[in-house]
Amino acid sequence: MPYNGHKNWNQWNVSLWIGNDEPLYRLAMDCLANAKTVDKAARRFKRCLPERTPDGARYSLVAIREALKGLQS
Repeated sequence: MPYNGHKNWNQWNVSLWIGNDEPLYRLAMDCLANAKTVDKAARRFKRCLPERTPDGARYSLVAIREALKGLQS
Protein backbone atom coordinates (compact mmCIF):
# COMPACT_ATOMS: atom_id res chain seq x y z
CA MET A 1 0.00 0.00 0.00
CA PRO A 2 1.50 3.37 -1.00
CA TYR A 3 2.56 5.78 1.72
CA ASN A 4 2.61 9.52 0.96
CA GLY A 5 3.65 8.91 -2.65
CA HIS A 6 6.25 6.27 -1.77
CA LYS A 7 6.12 2.49 -1.94
CA ASN A 8 5.95 2.11 1.85
CA TRP A 9 6.57 3.87 5.18
CA ASN A 10 10.26 2.92 5.28
CA GLN A 11 11.02 4.44 1.87
CA TRP A 12 9.04 7.55 2.76
CA ASN A 13 10.86 7.94 6.08
CA VAL A 14 14.34 7.48 4.58
CA SER A 15 13.50 9.95 1.82
CA LEU A 16 12.20 12.43 4.37
CA TRP A 17 15.42 12.27 6.40
CA ILE A 18 17.72 12.53 3.39
CA GLY A 19 15.77 15.42 1.89
CA ASN A 20 15.30 17.41 5.08
CA ASP A 21 18.45 16.90 7.16
CA GLU A 22 21.05 19.28 5.75
CA PRO A 23 24.17 17.16 6.45
CA LEU A 24 22.47 14.07 4.96
CA TYR A 25 21.27 16.08 1.97
CA ARG A 26 24.75 17.46 1.32
CA LEU A 27 26.26 13.99 1.60
CA ALA A 28 23.63 12.61 -0.78
CA MET A 29 24.30 15.32 -3.33
CA ASP A 30 28.05 14.73 -3.05
CA CYS A 31 27.57 11.01 -3.62
CA LEU A 32 25.39 11.69 -6.65
CA ALA A 33 27.90 14.15 -8.09
CA ASN A 34 30.82 11.76 -7.73
CA ALA A 35 29.24 8.49 -8.86
CA LYS A 36 28.48 7.37 -12.40
CA THR A 37 25.12 5.82 -11.49
CA VAL A 38 22.47 6.22 -8.81
CA ASP A 39 23.18 2.64 -7.69
CA LYS A 40 26.85 3.44 -7.07
CA ALA A 41 25.91 6.66 -5.29
CA ALA A 42 23.43 4.77 -3.09
CA ARG A 43 26.03 2.16 -2.13
CA ARG A 44 28.56 4.86 -1.29
CA PHE A 45 25.98 6.82 0.69
CA LYS A 46 24.84 3.74 2.63
CA ARG A 47 28.38 3.10 3.88
CA CYS A 48 28.32 6.50 5.59
CA LEU A 49 25.05 5.94 7.45
CA PRO A 50 24.01 4.21 10.65
CA GLU A 51 21.68 1.22 10.32
CA ARG A 52 18.50 3.19 10.98
CA THR A 53 17.08 6.70 10.88
CA PRO A 54 16.63 8.43 14.24
CA ASP A 55 13.00 7.29 14.31
CA GLY A 56 13.70 3.68 13.38
CA ALA A 57 13.42 3.25 9.61
CA ARG A 58 16.10 1.01 8.13
CA TYR A 59 18.48 2.64 5.68
CA SER A 60 18.05 -0.07 3.06
CA LEU A 61 19.79 0.20 -0.28
CA VAL A 62 16.41 0.26 -2.05
CA ALA A 63 15.10 3.10 0.14
CA ILE A 64 18.30 5.11 -0.32
CA ARG A 65 18.32 4.56 -4.09
CA GLU A 66 14.70 5.72 -4.39
CA ALA A 67 15.42 8.79 -2.24
CA LEU A 68 18.43 9.69 -4.41
CA LYS A 69 16.35 9.29 -7.55
CA GLY A 70 13.90 11.78 -6.05
CA LEU A 71 16.70 14.28 -5.45
CA GLN A 72 17.68 14.14 -9.12
CA SER A 73 14.20 15.18 -10.28
